[in-house]
Amino acid sequence: MTAPDIRLVVADLDGTLLDERKQMPAETFDLIGELHERGVAFAPASGRQWATLRSMFEPVSEGLVIIAENGAYVTHDDRRIAAHPLGNPWALDIVGKIKHLQADRGVDVGIVVCGIESAWIDRTDRRFLDQVEPYYRRLTVVDDLAEVDDTIIKLAVHDFGDLEAVTAPFLYEHAEPNPVAISGAHWVDIMAPGVDKGLAVRELQAAMGIDATQTMAFGDYLNDYEMLQAADWSFAMANAHPDILQVANHTAPPNHENGVIRTVRAVLGL
Repeated sequence: MTAPDIRLVVADLDGTLLDERKQMPAETFDLIGELHERGVAFAPASGRQWATLRSMFEPVSEGLVIIAENGAYVTHDDRRIAAHPLGNPWALDIVGKIKHLQADRGVDVGIVVCGIESAWIDRTDRRFLDQVEPYYRRLTVVDDLAEVDDTIIKLAVHDFGDLEAVTAPFLYEHAEPNPVAISGAHWVDIMAPGVDKGLAVRELQAAMGIDATQTMAFGDYLNDYEMLQAADWSFAMANAHPDILQVANHTAPPNHENGVIRTVRAVLGL
């Protein structure tokens, strides 16, 4: 069977490309190198900060596409394709409302204000830092998040309790019409209106002159939903959320069985 004309491979990280210990499979860089030799771009797509992703994929950075901050910031070969600011006054107003939620209802949350230059926090206990540092390589501590001097492109909130009990419904109500993406069991992100990983993929397709038939995408969680819709060759990991299994056109082996790499090699005949 002739391999499809794939020009872009997009993969979420946690629960998808990374294994259960959040480690990159050893053969990842070899695969990306082979893809680049064939004229196929590879894009990690994550809620992580751009600087973090750039560091993670340093050995294959030439020609690399990066979808950072759940689609709010996109680059190709270190050249900016898209950036979608939240608008600092609006974003900081939402930060204030989350602070009131924390004070009034005792919800244990930490806030990351994600800018183009850095991520910004005002909570510095080790318990919170352990959750933040793996995702944000450039991290700046301020006494007051209202002091942030950066272009804000995302708000990330970590809830140490039951995210979907209070924090997520609160944000759905107060952040409307901005998209609220649950990106993990304890993380929820707020982006500019219309921004998600799916928009990022469509922006890349337009910039590269390709379409959904030439795009392969892998995901496992709710913030991958629109991304999978933007690719005809869409794969839900076998360990994925039920809604992701339903929206994807295909299923890949689970992340702990190296599902992304195995599937790319099989489909493209590598």
